[in-house]
Amino acid sequence: MVAYPGGARAVRSAGRLNEPRPARVEVNFDGSPWQVNHQAVELVREEWRVLDRWWTEEPVSRRYFEVVLESGENTVVFRDEECECWFTQRGA
Repeated sequence: MVAYPGGARAVRSAGRLNEPRPARVEVNFDGSPWQVNHQAVELVREEWRVLDRWWTEEPVSRRYFEVVLESGENTVVFRDEECECWFTQRGA
């Protein structure tokens, strides 16, 4: 058996998979993004809402968009309605 050379410390420093990151998003009049982190949105592929944990002191209310940027990159952005902030996550 070969030991993992990275050890436990390497796993901890890698961070969470697909962790949301703050994003700079400019929106159209309907609230859909037209620019994400200074890149134009070429296509909005999908939109959905998540309303969860409404019964707790920390509810989740988010509006998600799967977009294709001018670079051809797929990404997912969402607006957290609780803090009124935008975040990005890697897409498929």
